[in-house]
Amino acid sequence: MRSSRWLTAVQLGLLGLVTVLMASFAGVTIQQSRARQQAPGQRERLTRQTMDRGGRPFQGGRGFGGVRDDRKLVGQFDRNGDGRLDASERRTARASMASDIGRDPGFRPRFGGHSFAPAGPGRRLAPAEAPSYPGTPLYDPGTLRTIFLAFENDDWEQELEAFYRSDVEVPATAVVDRRTYTDVGVHFRGSSSFMMVPRGSKRSLNLSFDFVNQKQALDGYTTLNLLNAHGDGSFLRAVLYSQIARGYLPAPKANYVRVVINGESWGVYVNAQQFNRDFLRDYFGTTKGARWKVPGSPGGHAGLNYLGEDVNAYKRLYELKTKDDPKAWADLIHLCRVLNETPPDRLEAELDPILNIDGALKFLAVDIALVNSDGYWTRASDYSIYQDVKGRFHIIPHDMNEGLADEAGRGRGGPPPSVDLDPLAVLGDPNKALRAQLLAVPAFRARYLGYVRDIAENWLDWKKLGPIAARYQALIAADVKADTRKLYSTGEFEAGLSDSPQSLKTFVQQRRAYLLGR
Repeated sequence: MRSSRWLTAVQLGLLGLVTVLMASFAGVTIQQSRARQQAPGQRERLTRQTMDRGGRPFQGGRGFGGVRDDRKLVGQFDRNGDGRLDASERRTARASMASDIGRDPGFRPRFGGHSFAPAGPGRRLAPAEAPSYPGTPLYDPGTLRTIFLAFENDDWEQELEAFYRSDVEVPATAVVDRRTYTDVGVHFRGSSSFMMVPRGSKRSLNLSFDFVNQKQALDGYTTLNLLNAHGDGSFLRAVLYSQIARGYLPAPKANYVRVVINGESWGVYVNAQQFNRDFLRDYFGTTKGARWKVPGSPGGHAGLNYLGEDVNAYKRLYELKTKDDPKAWADLIHLCRVLNETPPDRLEAELDPILNIDGALKFLAVDIALVNSDGYWTRASDYSIYQDVKGRFHIIPHDMNEGLADEAGRGRGGPPPSVDLDPLAVLGDPNKALRAQLLAVPAFRARYLGYVRDIAENWLDWKKLGPIAARYQALIAADVKADTRKLYSTGEFEAGLSDSPQSLKTFVQQRRAYLLGR
């Protein structure tokens, strides 16, 4: 009876999610169709697309479009004024939220895993029992470190749920390589990777080592993103995508870590690099410059389109992670204006001083060659923007776990992306100005297609990529098999390298054949 009620709740939750997604995508499709039928210039079409039915600017936020406004709770419940919530203050905040019947229910997990095996307690593990790797780089691909987290409360999972998408960090003590780090801020991260996963199963975590002590870092890195491999039973796609992308442009590093929480193993997580000052230091040799996050949005309105001179239209779509500098916003608007309003024959001369064009072409090539179903080509979101100290913009990959024909399509009610995705797909989509405008220039299009072919020849060759994938799986196989909190079965993990029609191996081989056969 209990199991039956759980399945019913899951089915209703999934039905609700599918309905919302269909409505969102339907709205976008109608807008794009109307835009193609209208005669006025692109700027006018896109301005209309960013208006709601009442003629007001599109707000985004709250899940399906634009910058999300996290709940601001620290200022409300921080009684001692230290800028964070201690255990007593968090209890007060949770009690207040529980008694607030009218509060937004959208921050509660509403959907259970669609076929996730029931979770059970993991094996007990102490820091002294785990191998230690002092001196080995944090993102070394051949190392499986263990991160021990100790929370104050046994109900840490419910507490992280309660403060999901808020400004509250729940503190924990971390032990890594037998070194202790106090006051590490922890919160659940992700959207579908959180909302679609039931309590007790592996959810993605964000760790802030500098939460209290701004000088505290783990091997030089202040923030860790620990991903649950949602949609990828093979555990390979994000790590391989990262490795391939970094062969062409700056992209987040990724490897694996084992996580133990309050003495219990929660298994393997993908450790993906944060786009922050540490990232800038690694790739650009500086920690200065402006950084924007483009939040994931099925609406796909953040494609560097020119929306006029009102900065608020951009602030709804792009999240500035550095100081809110009017000049940085003005420069971003200028980039969009030049990109969208300069004729193709003059675009290189006008754009090159303010945009790393070659880097942008490589970004677009990686995005579509590896079929990133959560990427720019399909959603015009989930990427990062960096303006260096000289004022030049760089486009950076962000969300990589749904690349390489991920299995996440099953969770969204649809099939994985097709291996025969055309490298010149969606060029007519006015919401994706970076693709549409750059690839309208013949020389840029030829260079872009050259990068797509290079990726196919040099990376989508299973003789090269297969051994790399096999080494990654061998590193974590024993832990995945023993993992009681994983989202997919051991069989699904092993099938990633098999000859089955849905395997990673099959996708890579078929994608390469398609791209090289054009």
